[in-house]
Amino acid sequence: MSLWSDPSRRRWLVWGTLAVAFLLVSLYRLSTAVLAEELMRAFDTTGASLGTLHAAFFYIYASLQLPSGVLVDRAGIRKTATIAVLVMSVGALSFAVADTYVLAFVSRALLGLGASVIYISILRFVANWYRATEFATMNGLTVGFSGLGGILATTPLALAVTTVGWRETVMALGGLGFFLAIAIYLLARDTPKQAGLEPIDGVPSSPSLSLSDVASNLKGVLSERETWLAGTMLFCVIGVNITLLGLWGVPFVVQQYGVSVTTASTYTLLGSVGLVIGPPTFGWISDRLENRTAILVVAGVAYTAIIGVVVVFGAPPLAFVALMFFLLGFLMGGFAIAYTVIKERHDSAASGVSTGTVNTIAYSGAAVFPTVMGIALDAYWTGETVAGSRIYTDLGYRVAFTIAMAAGAISLLCALSLHVRKHGWSSLTSSTGGVL
Repeated sequence: MSLWSDPSRRRWLVWGTLAVAFLLVSLYRLSTAVLAEELMRAFDTTGASLGTLHAAFFYIYASLQLPSGVLVDRAGIRKTATIAVLVMSVGALSFAVADTYVLAFVSRALLGLGASVIYISILRFVANWYRATEFATMNGLTVGFSGLGGILATTPLALAVTTVGWRETVMALGGLGFFLAIAIYLLARDTPKQAGLEPIDGVPSSPSLSLSDVASNLKGVLSERETWLAGTMLFCVIGVNITLLGLWGVPFVVQQYGVSVTTASTYTLLGSVGLVIGPPTFGWISDRLENRTAILVVAGVAYTAIIGVVVVFGAPPLAFVALMFFLLGFLMGGFAIAYTVIKERHDSAASGVSTGTVNTIAYSGAAVFPTVMGIALDAYWTGETVAGSRIYTDLGYRVAFTIAMAAGAISLLCALSLHVRKHGWSSLTSSTGGVL
């Protein structure tokens, strides 16, 4: 059978197209770290206002995750994802030509508006085209693929900005998005049946849902304590990761170690490399274990400890900083298992609502932490600027990383709660391999 007529092969083509869209999402949401000095100069911002500009993406992105889940469940993948990529591309073009802080803020919010639907669309596609035993693996591959966008948002983006300018680079990305939207419209279908193909063995049919069905699913999701524990855990780790890898990580390395922006971006690049490797690895392991929540606990312990080292030493050796950024991305693969934990508690028809609800809570962290950590840094500003960018103190960065470590500790408590609710206290030591 040809690629086009074999549903087991066709699904990979469509997933790949949607994954490229998610790659762009990751590139946009992490690009501020490399652009930080350019944006400070272009819009004359403080650390807090730059953090708010970065977070504008997530104000919209987070608030629309639940509506996105409802929209995908009702309107389908093809229409939703196509329109989403078009809107995201318009936001990119608008950001590229923005000449005021207000217009840049609105454009960044528009980017978040389009981006808000894409991950949920992919998870809904996976629920419709892949077996339940493949879900964690496919979710891991999806998150891992987004790590490629994170890689592009570091050194490659820095080189492009140096070569042609930041406005021209963002404009080119916006143009690429329009071509991607056309590809999604031509290739994507909500189910094998809508593509004129035979059902895939082991993949449940996903009937069209009425509004009352969606409302019932939503009520069930919101009523579960597991939803709020998983959401709070992801609120902390996603908020910290996007803040460090997407905003303050590059200025931290530049100012603490006296290197160039391009050199510093190679360190945050390692976080995206970790994101490429970690989620598929943890997803594969998770689909072969009988205990998913133990992975969350181990990830929480390691995550909190690695950030704590920076709090203690302030400016540890650069080799450790490289390891830290890599592990921030790699361990995200462990935390991403939370989506599978929640998805498995509900029917596949509720996958959009369940993952959308958790993502609403999760990405609210990305809307909060950039500004909070920016305020902490501003409190310890030296009063000095270099080429229009503020210089922050060692103590300021320690305070910012203390906030990140506290978030890690909260995520660990949530992971422990999820594990105990599922397996009980007695299984904690054995299921984590003696870590606890």
